[in-house]
Amino acid sequence: MVALYAPSEPVMDYNMVIIFVMAVGTVAIGGYWAGSHDVKKRYMKHKRDDGPEKQEDEAVDVTPVMICVFVVMCCFMLVLLYYFYDRLVYVIIGIFCLASSTGLYSCLAPFVRKLPFCTCRVPDNNLPYFHKRPQARMLLLALFCVTVSVVWGIFRNEDQWAWVLQDTLGIAFCLYMLKTIRLPTFKACTLLLLVLFIYDIFFVFITPFLTKSGNSIMVEVATGPSNSSTHEKLPMVLKVPRLNTSPLSLCDRPFSLLGFGDILVPGLLVAYCHRFDIQVQSSRIYFVACTIAYGLGLLVTFVALVLMQRGQPALLYLVPCTLLTSCTVALWRRELGAFWTGSGFAKDAPQTPWAATQGPVPPKAVGSSLSEQPPSEELAKSPLSTEEAGAADPAKDPDNPVASPLSPSNGDEAQPIPVVKPETSA
Repeated sequence: MVALYAPSEPVMDYNMVIIFVMAVGTVAIGGYWAGSHDVKKRYMKHKRDDGPEKQEDEAVDVTPVMICVFVVMCCFMLVLLYYFYDRLVYVIIGIFCLASSTGLYSCLAPFVRKLPFCTCRVPDNNLPYFHKRPQARMLLLALFCVTVSVVWGIFRNEDQWAWVLQDTLGIAFCLYMLKTIRLPTFKACTLLLLVLFIYDIFFVFITPFLTKSGNSIMVEVATGPSNSSTHEKLPMVLKVPRLNTSPLSLCDRPFSLLGFGDILVPGLLVAYCHRFDIQVQSSRIYFVACTIAYGLGLLVTFVALVLMQRGQPALLYLVPCTLLTSCTVALWRRELGAFWTGSGFAKDAPQTPWAATQGPVPPKAVGSSLSEQPPSEELAKSPLSTEEAGAADPAKDPDNPVASPLSPSNGDEAQPIPVVKPETSA
């Protein structure tokens, strides 16, 4: 008698712990980096910056129209991949190589700039990009990033070790996107998360009723169609092989996957929370709460994956956890109005008392701060003629190159500026 025996698979694999650490760590680091970078740039906005890195620090503000266009493009691209997977998969692989090398360069550049060697610059020339005279160490970094991306592209199907390079490049890409893309208001965050929440549910749970094979379009594209002749996999995921000791892993090396969208979409909300924390000086309570909520939502996703034994739309659990937690913290602190409109970030947001440290200073705040200094108080009481007041006001002097720190920079209504003598510090 002959019988086939299949050993029982463990219910949960330890590779989920690795994916959890990578995902939460990427969201936390990316959100913190994006918020700090954005606030630092706002502080330095009034200073001239003609350096070669100026264009690299530009962020992109997402508008509702951009969100709608992005979601439509995602739907269109996902359907095209489902029907023309064998042809478009190589296009996605090429885009990933280019984008991930750029992200890796952006992540490593701040550390390389602190190195004390290879600081010499390229000689004067008229070549594209090189006319900015980049440093030799930055050119070496760019060469290293391109080399890593090319090595992964060549050996991407080596299941033993290629997944390490893919995850490294993927994390760098996510960090770069979190720093570059910026949601200016919580209203924009809510719109983006809710639209992609519906998008994820539709393509995972609804599309099986619309396809002939009865399979989910999202799962088919993420794992690669079974009838694909190329046997290629999309690289836009974090992948970790199963770590169990089952003999079945000798025949096939299955991976656990987490899409980049499940990191980037909640990560944009985490970055917004960090920027708002710095704006209201709240000891990063929004940032910490939203990051913890993301980790809890990811744990719920893993539990649902184990219980249902089928692919899960992670945004189904991540979006409610992060949005509801952020709203709860804002309600508890009685800052929901400012949090919703992004006060201090949106152009038409009203100035609030806690924004006095970064925005135009209200007249009362200026008066109160100057009243503590006796020289300024005496000057405030002494009347000045119209000509003297105009000469003392730097905003009215066209020849004065120094902009007043109290003058508005975004078109808001100008605030009264107290008049002081040049030798008196205000």
